[in-house]
Amino acid sequence: MARELDEDDVRVRPSRGSRPRTRDRPDHAEAVAAVVVGVDRGRYTCRLDTMADRLVAAVRGGSMRRTSVIVGDRVALVGDVSGAAGLLARIVRREERTSVLRRTPDDSDPVERPIVANADVLVIVCAVTDPPPRPGLIDRCLVAAYDGGLSPVLCLTKTDLADPAALVDLYRPLGLPVVTTRPGGDLRALLELLTNRVSVLFGHSGVGKSTLVNRLVPAADRAIGEVNAVTGRGRHTSSAAVALRLPQGGTVVDTPGVRSFGLGAVSPDRVLRAFEDLAAAAAHCQPGCQHLAPSPDCALDSAVRDGHADAARLASLRRLLGTRGASP
Repeated sequence: MARELDEDDVRVRPSRGSRPRTRDRPDHAEAVAAVVVGVDRGRYTCRLDTMADRLVAAVRGGSMRRTSVIVGDRVALVGDVSGAAGLLARIVRREERTSVLRRTPDDSDPVERPIVANADVLVIVCAVTDPPPRPGLIDRCLVAAYDGGLSPVLCLTKTDLADPAALVDLYRPLGLPVVTTRPGGDLRALLELLTNRVSVLFGHSGVGKSTLVNRLVPAADRAIGEVNAVTGRGRHTSSAAVALRLPQGGTVVDTPGVRSFGLGAVSPDRVLRAFEDLAAAAAHCQPGCQHLAPSPDCALDSAVRDGHADAARLASLRRLLGTRGASP
């Protein structure tokens, strides 16, 4: 006698959408800690914590596909971490960032582009001539450093061709370290600030940044460009940020030369936090005060009149705050 068929006898291949879903995700306890030292078209070059000489190529995996990963990020890798050619590991976790250097394409764009994560120092590289210095761009870099949690350093190059005194005097009230370099000159003052720290070298094209990187890291072999004699602008020689190990200890990140630096997402209060001596006085300002011009309503002017704040420091702060409305 033939058996009656029911629904259990019908074989149906489950569709992709009918598979059971769970919120439980693997904890990747076996993941290997690493730091991102280079990014190129969706591929991430990572240096392992346990084997600093091994570089591993990786891609973002799983839930990390929508998470931003940049040079300097501390990440966790699974899969093949042998570093063998043609093999890829997966980035499954990004640790919380301690600092972020970022900028916007222009001041009208509020979307920030992160450049480097977890750096300690921002070295603003500026030539005293050929090309001529651009204090507006230096000021914008300072704002980005203060806003992102980095300690700024001003490095003046080509001091064999012109006197750096005017630039040094301009930035003295800010209290930031200023070092000078010249071809073949001593780099000990700069190295003292960089050794055993993560540093970012940043500046516009043609200031000698790649030359400086090659002197700091002789094995780097970074390409060197020339300055156009007509426009005074340099040729971009670095196309992406890359982290290099200093022989003395620490890491230096070389970044592409820039011609603009947008601060569209930076508010005055975020800059003011870096000026601890002025921030307390600013707390007495009216809501919405921009702290830009001398005004009887700005508590910073009252603090200067009463001797509780330095006039030169306030002038420097206002110059930095004014960079959002001025061309670099």
